[in-house]
Amino acid sequence: MTNQTASTPIGLLSDKVVLITGASRGIGAAAARLFAREGARVVLAARSTEALEAVVADVRGSGGTADAVALDLADPDSIRAAVARVDELHGRLDAAFNNGATIQQPGPLDTTSDEDIDTQFAVNFRGHWVAMTAEAALMRRSGGGAIVNTSSIGSRRANPALPAYGAMKRALNSITETAAVTWAPERIRVNGIAPGGTATEMIEAWEAATPGVTEQINASVPLGRMAEPVEVAEVAAWLLSDRADRPRRRGRGGLTPALRTTEVQRNRTSARFRVTSIGRSASPPRPRDRTTAATRPHPTNACVPTTTARASRSASAVPGSAV
Repeated sequence: MTNQTASTPIGLLSDKVVLITGASRGIGAAAARLFAREGARVVLAARSTEALEAVVADVRGSGGTADAVALDLADPDSIRAAVARVDELHGRLDAAFNNGATIQQPGPLDTTSDEDIDTQFAVNFRGHWVAMTAEAALMRRSGGGAIVNTSSIGSRRANPALPAYGAMKRALNSITETAAVTWAPERIRVNGIAPGGTATEMIEAWEAATPGVTEQINASVPLGRMAEPVEVAEVAAWLLSDRADRPRRRGRGGLTPALRTTEVQRNRTSARFRVTSIGRSASPPRPRDRTTAATRPHPTNACVPTTTARASRSASAVPGSAV
């Protein structure tokens, strides 16, 4: 359904064991193919095992290493079993891309059903919470790892059409930041990405329920199109790689010593990706020379590289600032 042009592999994830949830379609399927091309051994998880097996076959047919595991993000036991399966297959977990999600029935706040709210909570919030804690437990055994959660640009503003979806994605931003601060001393990096409109099956479902929404999204983007799934996957691949372990970034001094937050915009294509990085500082940040932009290493969690991103501002270092 989309034009997913393959980039030239550079071994970004060479020999890493990576779990991808929501891997049967859209961004997750694009990530499965991209991560495998970059050298990862991928374990793909989703409810739709038939579609999942097709992605596994595609990865293996291209020379990659892939396995499938059934996973229902609404079922905590299923999530823990999927992570345990990674342990059985590879004995470790180096990285996880928590990308699975479910869309709500579009409609205003006062018509959103209790069932929709419960589903959004179970899948888009609690499912990620359970996944992160299970993944971190396995990562600790090998000395650390990296986690990336897929949020949404809809988490950063009023979301009249998808109020429950936006609310749970905003809650996901909060636990992503909390996990980043909590686990940084254990060398477990946690980041979130918040894509704008992306040409996935979820958008197709939204279009079917609300005809014309695709045209509206495209019209709101200067280049006149949504992002391709692989373009989002490329951001996740970098954040999961060792290159994101000690990045250099532009920033401002003056934040509190305990926390440091940088909000980054990636405007390489039509879509806007926001990535928030949080970590504990070893010492208070040095004051910035106001005549120049200071560049210094960030000790723990990653933001996207300055070659593909532009730091828009340093957000206040307060838990709850957006991913």
